[in-house]
Amino acid sequence: MRALRILLIVVVISGGLFVIADRVAVNFAEGEAADRLKTTENLSATPNVSIKGFPFLTQVVGGSLDDIEVGITNYEAAAGNGAEKIRIDDLRADMRGVEFSGGYTSAVATSATGTATIAYDELLKTAKSEPTQVAPGVTANIVGLSDGGNGKIKVTVEATVLGTKLPEPVSVLSSVTVIDGDTVRVKADGLPKFGGVEIAESRVRAITDFQQKIDGLPGGIQLDKVQAAPGGVEITVKGSNVRLAG
Repeated sequence: MRALRILLIVVVISGGLFVIADRVAVNFAEGEAADRLKTTENLSATPNVSIKGFPFLTQVVGGSLDDIEVGITNYEAAAGNGAEKIRIDDLRADMRGVEFSGGYTSAVATSATGTATIAYDELLKTAKSEPTQVAPGVTANIVGLSDGGNGKIKVTVEATVLGTKLPEPVSVLSSVTVIDGDTVRVKADGLPKFGGVEIAESRVRAITDFQQKIDGLPGGIQLDKVQAAPGGVEITVKGSNVRLAG
């Protein structure tokens, strides 16, 4: 009986030491992965990397990690013209089946899904914020974007007719969609009228409708779906063979 108690104590202590060693190892690996990702993506701040699954050490032996969660704040994505950037406030991705090399110099996820949020003031940079002529004596421009409810964007337009600014801006609800995996498109469901002036639909849509390309997301992930929300435009992202490092 005494020998059995000793054996149980040894097993418990050994198990405890293994758990401690496993947690120390995973914390080190998370730090290394975060540093690699920061360098690879040229980030201004170190991202948050969380390696899921237990035990970690047995995953390391197999050369593959089941699940890694990555969080990046204030990520600057390319806006499509090579010069301008668009800020993504919160980008989070869940990487599955991550194959890595020794020293974590390279890591590739079989698949990835996640979310991203773009503030309305960032998206507004793409819209026609400068007054543009839509008809003789009539100019208009977008002055605000906000949540219109039910996944719609409320587009607020200010207009000037014959040199007189309309007393109140007009607004229209717009649908927001993803096209080609890298572009957010905002398209008005209806058309606003400016002081009762009849204006060709194409001229009105030249103001109300616009697109924003979002390119160069980490590891090559792409836009999937999008909808308007109180805090901004919420986007789901996805990808396959996503490169975290190397």
